Amino acid sequence: MDRAQIVHDNFLRRVAAGDLPAGAPPADGLSPTEAVSLFRSQCLSRALDRHSRAMQKAGQGYYTIGSSGHEGMAAIAAATRPTDPAFLHYRDAAFQIARAAQVPGQTTTWDMLLSFACSAEDPISGGRHKVLGSKALNIPPQTSTIASHLPKAVGAAYAIGLAKRRPPEHRQYAEDAIAICSFGDASANHSTAQGAFNTAGWTAYQSIPLPLLFVCEDNGIGISVKTPKGWIAANFAHRPGLKYFPCDGLDIFDTYRAAQEAAHYVRTRRKPAFLHVRTVRLYGHAGADMPTTYMPKAEVEAEEANDPLLHSVRLLSQSGALEPQQALDIYNDTCTRVERVAEEAVTRPRLKTASDVMASLIPPARPCQPTNGPDAATREAALGPDLKAQSEPQIMSRLINWALTDLMLEHGEIVMMGEDVGRKGGVYGVTQKLITRFGPDRVIDSLLDEQSILGLAIGMAQNGFTPIPEIQFLAYLHNAEDQIRGEAATLPFFSNGQFTNPMVIRIAGLGYQKGFGGHFHNDNSVAVIRDIPGVILACPSNGADAAKMLRECVRLAREEQRVVVFLEPIALYPMRDLHDEKDGGWMTTYPERGETLPLGSVGQHGEGTDVAIVSFANGHYLSRQAAKRLEEDGITTRTIDLRWLSPLPEEALLDVIKGAKRVLIVDETRRTGGIAEALMALISEKTDLPHARLTAEDSFIATGPAYAATMPSADSIVEAATNLVRAKS
Repeated sequence: MDRAQIVHDNFLRRVAAGDLPAGAPPADGLSPTEAVSLFRSQCLSRALDRHSRAMQKAGQGYYTIGSSGHEGMAAIAAATRPTDPAFLHYRDAAFQIARAAQVPGQTTTWDMLLSFACSAEDPISGGRHKVLGSKALNIPPQTSTIASHLPKAVGAAYAIGLAKRRPPEHRQYAEDAIAICSFGDASANHSTAQGAFNTAGWTAYQSIPLPLLFVCEDNGIGISVKTPKGWIAANFAHRPGLKYFPCDGLDIFDTYRAAQEAAHYVRTRRKPAFLHVRTVRLYGHAGADMPTTYMPKAEVEAEEANDPLLHSVRLLSQSGALEPQQALDIYNDTCTRVERVAEEAVTRPRLKTASDVMASLIPPARPCQPTNGPDAATREAALGPDLKAQSEPQIMSRLINWALTDLMLEHGEIVMMGEDVGRKGGVYGVTQKLITRFGPDRVIDSLLDEQSILGLAIGMAQNGFTPIPEIQFLAYLHNAEDQIRGEAATLPFFSNGQFTNPMVIRIAGLGYQKGFGGHFHNDNSVAVIRDIPGVILACPSNGADAAKMLRECVRLAREEQRVVVFLEPIALYPMRDLHDEKDGGWMTTYPERGETLPLGSVGQHGEGTDVAIVSFANGHYLSRQAAKRLEEDGITTRTIDLRWLSPLPEEALLDVIKGAKRVLIVDETRRTGGIAEALMALISEKTDLPHARLTAEDSFIATGPAYAATMPSADSIVEAATNLVRAKS
């Protein structure tokens, strides 16, 4: 049977009969007007849940994961402020509805029904997904993920404290705000959530301001897997750095009391707290889920008998705020109003074309204050002896360090974070001296957790900072790649560009480290990054390019609100020579401040026509070595450095290969899923030129003497180019 209809019929029958569940008397704190307002929010949440199922059956709606049983979240909204950013669990419609009641001019019923209908007029996602969220209510949208929003909530809380000390240009949150983050009891077990709890406690333990309220909605079950009784309390009641507050989520008076206490603690102490809200889940997980197929019917009925709306009717009556018949009238009137509004909402236009759907993949540009940079004295004080060395050829790692220094001098909202980026100066010394130059507020030594590093960056970006998080090695990104895909890149997409988290993610990676680290420290696959819509991937091959591209990456993040990955080839960090020992052929001088390499530009060396060798990073370095030998053999070449790996610089590349008779693609990433696949398709589709590819094998990288055995070499490039030139047409 339809459990939603059963719960509805039970409510009508029991309220009319005065058959209300027992419970504690109403606690002090809520006025009669406030209590009735919360009940109205609960009724609207329930009516929307019920009608979403009717819309789906009629082919007019597309989402039925509801909030029934979790309506007590309305009291938590009432106990906090609309200026507090809220990262919500997908069962928190009552929270958003109650918060909307605090802000004039909101049309919550209409807005949510547009979302159910996937209308292009949905004010949060523009019809791309049914998400809770509102710019006016400080509720960034979250997709239906498992705990992936918790790390960025930690970052948002940290950003509130840092913004008080160092206000960024595009600050979003009030100085006394707290971040709110809600989730289910099952999600609390996820490694992502556990990392966020640990990071919050780790931060608070060091007395660093972190105004964050975790809200665990404990209904005792995931989809079908039970949470052991007492597990959440046992797990969180005594965690270091995390104050625990329990409440009965079926009781709006008790929930309001506990939420007020917890919010006051977080707001005044600037420390994180854990609000444990015991509740029930009604209807099953979603519309198609039938709980009686995996739970005893008696257990399902016992949950339904504990309907929080029934408890609210009892409490309102006991407090003298509302008689049961008046509560029943509000419930029925709300259901009727939702049905009436829905009749119009389902007629509103929906997205139709690919361009409609993709319109919010790239966020809108934002106005930024002009960048004049620091005066000469400030720059000299920061750089010291390094200033004089900038006129001499240097290795790549040093030029990146100077570029970061200049960028941080120019933009006070830039903050770096990562493992060992501060006191140690990075594993390869790339961030040396930055913590001395800018202090631990702006160069943050993080704990050992890539999800927390990226979450910190995402949350800070939402409060106007321009984060530059570092992932120590490309292979380590896989521990946290969903923070880029499921959180950072999707935020503008699911908010129609209203919320953004721009950043530049520095990652040391690729192969060719001589005998060091194997596949843990040499990862030659970038497929996971290139697969994320909207993310830019930059990869320099030499120091001067690295400095200029890094400046462009920061501009893209700061002004165009983009998520950018800056992939630094480890093997080229210390590279000095190109052809012969001590020739210094791969060192460059520091480019003039303001010089950049725009997104979509490519590099070219040589004008030869026999073959154009297209590559990037280590492959470009090796191609330059091979080109000299090919020229000596009478084969004229031009070597092309892609620089930008996603989106590929297609127009610029097609332009620079004009006049060449053949194209050889040299790709140090793997044959399957590598850059060469897209380049081969481009050359095939857009030109008639003979072309071939030389790629890495589909293999991990070995430690020891065979470190480069699976990847292109100068010798193999010479051989492949020679074979291509000498092949019969």
